[in-house]
Amino acid sequence: MYPEKIIKLLREVKSGRLSPDKALAKIKDLPFESLGFANIDHHRALRTGMPEVIFGPGKSVEQICRLAGQMSKKGVDVLITRIESPTYKKIKALLAKAKYYPQAKLIHFPSGKISKTDKGLILVITAGTSDIPVAEEAAVTSELMGHNVTRIYDVGVAGIHRLLAHKNSLDKASVIIVVAGMEGALASVVAGLVNVPVIAVPTSIGYGASFGGLSALLGMLNSCVPGVTVVNIDNGFGAACAANAILTLVSKK
Repeated sequence: MYPEKIIKLLREVKSGRLSPDKALAKIKDLPFESLGFANIDHHRALRTGMPEVIFGPGKSVEQICRLAGQMSKKGVDVLITRIESPTYKKIKALLAKAKYYPQAKLIHFPSGKISKTDKGLILVITAGTSDIPVAEEAAVTSELMGHNVTRIYDVGVAGIHRLLAHKNSLDKASVIIVVAGMEGALASVVAGLVNVPVIAVPTSIGYGASFGGLSALLGMLNSCVPGVTVVNIDNGFGAACAANAILTLVSKK
């Protein structure tokens, strides 16, 4: 339940339009609700501004659908990450409103219309085409949070002129998410061109010595450009959350 909905509930009680007993019934499962196999953190949106998200791998279709259903009852948009297409088809049969983003491997189960924010622009950049699935996880997650997102894909350091052709987009961005595998050098290049936060996402893309993304991770952590923030390997979702937190803080000033 989003903070504004709880405020509305309290105002209805104050005005007499809603009885205390009925208000209690609406919030009785806060701050968390036990389903036996999981404890849903209904207070997360109050604490962090973002409701709990369902991590798909390791959960059965029935567990995912029950979690999504209970969360939706609280008036939150439900996001389910890392879902393959065959699993989505099974979920769709149980949750008719579910929308799938195949490249991002995300399911969105809406409770209402997404409100666009004016907190700033998130720019998502990839080094290569193979990095796009992770970038789409970041981009779609950001869009579902209400942010404006611009994408620039396949502009890695092997042909840096491709990135420089988008200098106007770099200058307009409020936060930049850079997604790269191999040696992860693109994050340093981008951070050296801009004066806004850069969130680097190493991917597991690369040949054997890339060690499943470890080379890119270490390369980004060792960036000679100060101020680059690095999330875990293939963690586009985490990058979107970091970008959201930055823009939310800026908008409060």
